[in-house]
Amino acid sequence: MLPIGPLMIEHRLIERLIYVMQKHADRIKKGRITDVDFIDNCIDFIKTYADRCHHGKEEEILFKELGKFTLSDKHARTLKELIDEHNYGRNLTTRLVEVRNKYFNASTEAEKQIHAFKIYEYLKEFIDLYPKHIKKEDKDFFLPVMDYFSDIQKQEMLAQFYEFDRKLIHKKYKKLVETYE
Repeated sequence: MLPIGPLMIEHRLIERLIYVMQKHADRIKKGRITDVDFIDNCIDFIKTYADRCHHGKEEEILFKELGKFTLSDKHARTLKELIDEHNYGRNLTTRLVEVRNKYFNASTEAEKQIHAFKIYEYLKEFIDLYPKHIKKEDKDFFLPVMDYFSDIQKQEMLAQFYEFDRKLIHKKYKKLVETYE
C-alpha cells in the first residue's frame, strides 16, 4: 500500500460526516433549531480526526518529507493551497465553537435563532470546503507526489503513518459517524 492509502481511506469517513452535516444544516435552515450534542460531536470529529489525525499525518509526515525535494511549481503551489485550506478549516472550527457557545448560552429564542443561523453558515462552509479539498488531494496531489519517493521511502512513510495512528482513536469516530448516519 502507498502511504496515501490511509489518507484516502480517512477521506471517505470525513466525506460521510460532511453528508450528515448537510442533513443537519438543512434542518437548521428550515427551523433554525440545532442539536448542541451533534455540533459538539462534529467539532470533536473535526478537531481530533480530521485535523489532528488526518491533517497531522499530512503536515507532520507527508508534507515534511516532500519539503526535502524540489517540487514542481504545480506541486509546490498545490501544497501551499492545501496548507492554507487546513488553516482555514482550523479557523472555521474556532468560529463554530464560539457560535456554538453563544447558541447554548442564549437567553432568548431570538438570540438562539441568530446563533443557529451562524451555525448553519459555518456548517455550509465546511460542506463547501472539504469535498473540494479532498478532491484536490485525491485527484491532483497525492498520487503524483508519490513519484518523488523511492519504494523504501514510501514504506518508511507508511510505517510512520501507522505509528502516528497507533496513538489516536479511529474506531471512536467511525462509530460517531455511523450513529448519525
